Amino acid sequence: MANTETALKDAMTSIEGATGVALVDYTSGMALGTLGGSKDFNLEVAAAGNTDVVRAKLRTMEHLGLKDEIEDILITLGTQYHLIRLLKARGGNGLFLYLVLDSGRANLAMARHQLKKIESELEV
Repeated sequence: MANTETALKDAMTSIEGATGVALVDYTSGMALGTLGGSKDFNLEVAAAGNTDVVRAKLRTMEHLGLKDEIEDILITLGTQYHLIRLLKARGGNGLFLYLVLDSGRANLAMARHQLKKIESELEV
């Protein structure tokens, strides 16, 4: 089992093209841990903003009567992929991993696979 710091380091080192990662509580909008980012890309602000994305999708699913779970949410930009993976196991209720990838260097399928592995090993 990995703690938050270990999981974030694993994401940054094992996922090709990763430029930032955060563990976020979407009930409060607070990042519980971040790694990476830059002076031009504030992970704390991005994490807080993406809580609105998660909340909106959950609300929409509820209105539609969908009895399913979100695995991940992908946002593609011109030069980046933003991957949001909701945690399901071991006290992860209300939390998600947020991964920022350089789209020119990343393999999206491998990134999703590796983030799923990290999520399964994360102990919160």
